[in-house]
Amino acid sequence: MKILIFVLFLVSIALGQSPNKLISQANKAFGGEGRLRKISSWVVEGKIKRLSDGAEGKYSAYATSEGFYGSFFDLEGFEVQVGYNGKSGWVRNSRDGLRTLTGDEATFFEAEAYYRVNRWLNYKKDKLKLFMASSETIDGKRADCVFLANLKFVRIKLCFDSVTGLLLKEEIPQVNGTKVFYYRDYRVVDGIQTAFLIKVKTEEEYEITLEKVKYSQQVEKAKFDFPRLSEEPLPDLKILLDQVRSSAENLEEVLDKYSYKETVIEREYDEKGNVIEKSSEKRLLSFYKGYRIVRVIEKNGKKLSLEEENKENRKVEKQIEEIEELIRKNERVIRTGAGGQPSSGGSSRRILLSDALKGSLLVNPRRERYRGFNVIVFDYEPNPNYKPRTRLEQVFALCKGTVWVDEKLGQVVRLEAFLTKNAGNFFAKLKRGSYFVFEGEFVNNEIWLPKRLDINISLNVLFAGFSFNNLVVYEDYRKFDTQVQEAKTEGW
Repeated sequence: MKILIFVLFLVSIALGQSPNKLISQANKAFGGEGRLRKISSWVVEGKIKRLSDGAEGKYSAYATSEGFYGSFFDLEGFEVQVGYNGKSGWVRNSRDGLRTLTGDEATFFEAEAYYRVNRWLNYKKDKLKLFMASSETIDGKRADCVFLANLKFVRIKLCFDSVTGLLLKEEIPQVNGTKVFYYRDYRVVDGIQTAFLIKVKTEEEYEITLEKVKYSQQVEKAKFDFPRLSEEPLPDLKILLDQVRSSAENLEEVLDKYSYKETVIEREYDEKGNVIEKSSEKRLLSFYKGYRIVRVIEKNGKKLSLEEENKENRKVEKQIEEIEELIRKNERVIRTGAGGQPSSGGSSRRILLSDALKGSLLVNPRRERYRGFNVIVFDYEPNPNYKPRTRLEQVFALCKGTVWVDEKLGQVVRLEAFLTKNAGNFFAKLKRGSYFVFEGEFVNNEIWLPKRLDINISLNVLFAGFSFNNLVVYEDYRKFDTQVQEAKTEGW
């Protein structure tokens, strides 16, 4: 009977555990939430050993509360350095050289950098989610685990000692698997529990032994910026941006000659923290007399039923009728001498990517290769002296990120942006942390067109909160003169 009561007691403890409670216990174990929040920066130095062959070298890592993070190690002359400056991440090593991170590699590193700077302290403020994960046994100790998940669907697994509350293990995703960190030999530094022995498992296994740990020590910001290794002159960014704007306007005319398909995928976390596809819709887009025609051809990976297809045909016919009427109205305005020309695309026209840079300071330019093309890459951040004239400009002026520009064509080939502050008013407010990623592909040896858009928006309307996380994939670009019958056609 006593054994049964004891088992039920343990079960009740397990059932009563929650992610929030684990984080609260961890804060206390590390020295208290207040003390952790006062850390403005940290620097660690020590030695690193590769366990496969015993190669040894120097190791250091550093971070600041502005969102900057970096690390460096040297194993018998082979150097690896990474950095994140709050806008973009980069990597340099002795074999492959220096490059800005893109795609999933950038997304994973950005999540790691955020975590290294903030731990789990701001997860509520920054709209991160916590999910319980399976418990583990680590070095003979029972560990309770949680997933810390961000808006870009990156999950970091944290496992805390069930007795002490100290962190025993982290799992951080990367492109080719998972980086696993094990923490041992905790000592108190400035009132904060700090692990002095770290074991790292990636493609190789390493052991890091710290010798110096300093909290709230000033770190030079230039340490996090993309290193300037080449003496090749860079173009004037103002002239380059003017070229980008001009190319963006010409792009609209070229795009009118293309039909293509886009698939909009809505994603979300389920109750266990897994990423699931909530819904998807594939559309065929073509243009009629300079105006866009949109036709849905699939929903949730399935072709439309006969009833749905007929409904879409009626929608297309209505779009064409509205376009014809709009053109007739514009022609009447011209004949009566009121001036103006028919709007090519009307309100359905795209927002030019160059619009996102109007209110920005362009910094840290560098030359790189992107998908075999020579590009100029630069970071951008809000310009405090810029006065936006529209609500859209107000939103863009609060963004920071990174831009890749084809130097020869002056076209944006990739753009990352995220909102640094809340934007809006009492009735509708776009939340800090909302982000947008554009990725292009070179089509027909003439133009960069959208390949992928990753959009996450957190919005408050009055007292209700909404989140939209969509992935938009573009494919099957076909160049020809678009006609009515093309708009009605399901495929080619």
